[in-house]
Amino acid sequence: MEKFKVFVARKIPEIGTEMLKKAGFDVDVNEDEEKVLTKLELIEKVKNKDALLSLLTDKVDEEVLSSAENLKIVANYAVGFNNIDIDAATRRGILVSNTPGVLTQTVAEHTFALMIAAARRIVEADEYTRQGKYRAWGPLLFLGMDLNGKTLGIIGLGRIGKAVSKIAVRGFDMKVLYYDKFKDEAFEKEYNAEDTDLETLLKEADFITIHVPLLSSTKHLISFNEFKLMKKGAILVNTARGSIIDENALIDALENKRIAGAALDVFECEPEISCDHKFPHQLKGFDNLILTPHIASASIETRGKMAELTAQSIIDLAGGKTPQNVVNTEALKK
Repeated sequence: MEKFKVFVARKIPEIGTEMLKKAGFDVDVNEDEEKVLTKLELIEKVKNKDALLSLLTDKVDEEVLSSAENLKIVANYAVGFNNIDIDAATRRGILVSNTPGVLTQTVAEHTFALMIAAARRIVEADEYTRQGKYRAWGPLLFLGMDLNGKTLGIIGLGRIGKAVSKIAVRGFDMKVLYYDKFKDEAFEKEYNAEDTDLETLLKEADFITIHVPLLSSTKHLISFNEFKLMKKGAILVNTARGSIIDENALIDALENKRIAGAALDVFECEPEISCDHKFPHQLKGFDNLILTPHIASASIETRGKMAELTAQSIIDLAGGKTPQNVVNTEALKK
């Protein structure tokens, strides 16, 4: 019997690839940790493959899917799956799976790390100190903001949004406002939180954090009008997807001091930090903006669990089982 063939688009924690090999699969891995394959390279690699273990940097569109006649599953090494044409996969009966749950707490911790760093101006102070500018303690030196007792606005009350709320309420005694298409009365009762519309949240929150998926309805959810609603002392954090924030609107808000600051782990034209290289004010030029390279889930424990989950999805399918985290259940009918 011919071996089940798997292509892993980039090197992942070894536990995942070892699981696939122990299952008896023919495993082909792109060993270059930093190389994102071009579409033509990806098309060439998935030919005759039964499974693709993709990363969020891999654009798995109709052209890629149509080139792989034997493809049965795309196991995405991420929670989000906006890099995959779900409709095209479903039409072809190709399952798509993701990795929810395992990275919830890790992303929530990174979200709060960014929030605290922005509020207390940690990055600015670190650079100032390294440059030898620190001469003496001063009562006005790098004054920041407290988190304790402030209002946190959470856009998207999924697993990660709730984990962030837990840290905010129990760790910093913050008041929580949330904006989501679903009302959660149990959550409201447990955390004394308030369900509100987006406009009210933006007007009242001292800190705003984004945890919605990137959909046509959420692209540029935060744009020029939304920044005008925010407090001048507000801090915005995004660990979801870059395009949820309109980059030009963010630049305008920072330049004109409409908000106190922001912290981004994701970017609209990722991996580019700024979409327009000719724009006179690049994002990386703002002192009150913290940038991290999409590492919110980057803990040893979590990235290992993500590798296990994606590998297990492929193993389950090959064994005739339904993978645990299928995002296009309609494809099961085919």
